[in-house]
Amino acid sequence: MGTFLPVFVKLVDRKSMTVSSICEAEEALQGQWPNKGAAAYRDACRLIAEAKDGSCSPAVAFAAFKAAAIDQHLLQPEPGARQRDIKPS
Repeated sequence: MGTFLPVFVKLVDRKSMTVSSICEAEEALQGQWPNKGAAAYRDACRLIAEAKDGSCSPAVAFAAFKAAAIDQHLLQPEPGARQRDIKPS
């Protein structure tokens, strides 16, 4: 069971993952990302490693992971969630 509310990512190789812990975030970061040289990705990797060794808050590291996923357009809506129909007024 994860520590954080789950986020859903779809990597370049189309592998979908539910991520709700530092360990799952680390696993996802090891997968295929569009740009592993991007600053947000590198920051997430560094902060996840620091969280694992106790020198960074897990919440800060998880937020960095989520920001990297957003930055590279990997964050997905919750599986099964439906988009609301918005009707013009």
